[in-house]
Amino acid sequence: MTRPDWAPEHIDITRASVARVYDYALGGAHNFAVDREAAELVTQAMPELRDVLRGNRVFLTRAVHHLLDLGIRQFLDLGSGIPTVGNVHEIAHKADPDARVVYVDNDPVAVAHSQLLLADNPNATVVGADLTDPAKVIDSPEVRKLIDFSQPVGVLIVSVLHFLPDEADPVGVVRQYMDATVPGSHLALSHAHRSEERPAGMDRALSEYSSNVQQMHARSHDGILAIFGGLELLPARLVPVDVWGPEGRLGDPAVKLPQLAGVAVKA
Repeated sequence: MTRPDWAPEHIDITRASVARVYDYALGGAHNFAVDREAAELVTQAMPELRDVLRGNRVFLTRAVHHLLDLGIRQFLDLGSGIPTVGNVHEIAHKADPDARVVYVDNDPVAVAHSQLLLADNPNATVVGADLTDPAKVIDSPEVRKLIDFSQPVGVLIVSVLHFLPDEADPVGVVRQYMDATVPGSHLALSHAHRSEERPAGMDRALSEYSSNVQQMHARSHDGILAIFGGLELLPARLVPVDVWGPEGRLGDPAVKLPQLAGVAVKA
């Protein structure tokens, strides 16, 4: 297998990664054959995969616009992935060039391309770190330089926490990030949802993804709701990713996407 010029030397191009599978499914170019093969296996099991990932991107866009409308001007995007069109800083800087954005990801390709994209941007940066270590992320020089924790923060965790098993305590991880913020801060979160109405191929798709990319842990409605802790959900409920926001449903109403999303405020 030939290593592309853009691929950092130290990464294993024979193993699929979450960020690169997502990149491929969204039509990106920074992925390897192993990522494309894994994505196709999951898509064969559950054709709705691309709708789910695009729905997550739409939710992210809508949530950032909503937080900007509320006056939020600093964002911490955890598990941000490989840069694609419609990044958080692009959305935020159209509203306010002084808005500040910090991306966090543990995928070397995602970090390398974020660094390249943001090299000349003083109000956006990336941290190469694992989101399951909130203290390390929060205390990193990049975060401390751009994020003022005495002011409200928009914490974004989109389509990420289903990669954490219960033992990794996703509830506690989120709580640590939100504990570092002041009242008026918001959390925008989406998560794979296992319900009785899930797509017919979802269980097989989860198995394929877990075997070929990374273990996934789809959770129940109540399990996802618990991750928000004591935060106040707006508008007080979880909805499919393609439904959230005043614009209404993005896709086919007959297709129920197995991802729930919500935005909550710290009172």
